[in-house]
Amino acid sequence: MPSTLPFRYTSPTGERFELDFRLHPDTVSAMRVSQLLDRLLETLDQEIGVLGDTANGDVLQALTMALAVRAGLIHADQQLTGRLCDDLLRRSLASLSEARRHHALSGRA
Repeated sequence: MPSTLPFRYTSPTGERFELDFRLHPDTVSAMRVSQLLDRLLETLDQEIGVLGDTANGDVLQALTMALAVRAGLIHADQQLTGRLCDDLLRRSLASLSEARRHHALSGRA
């Protein structure tokens, strides 16, 4: 299993991220992780486009609530799944701190 997942994302405003996400050692399918991440970000972009002005904090709150619901679906000790979620979030945020970020050009010539 690879230890990182190369990933590229372009926001609706044209900002691009190139990341190497640090995968958890127990990751079963990096390909499935990538596919789910693509779909989640695509769906978020579409919904925010329809809903209009949406605060970033509200988006993050909804995502962490979804994480809590998914963690609750796992039939395991709640403290164990909580530690797993904490570890996964720390890995992802650490990967973001090392991301290559490209801002879209703006202005008029």
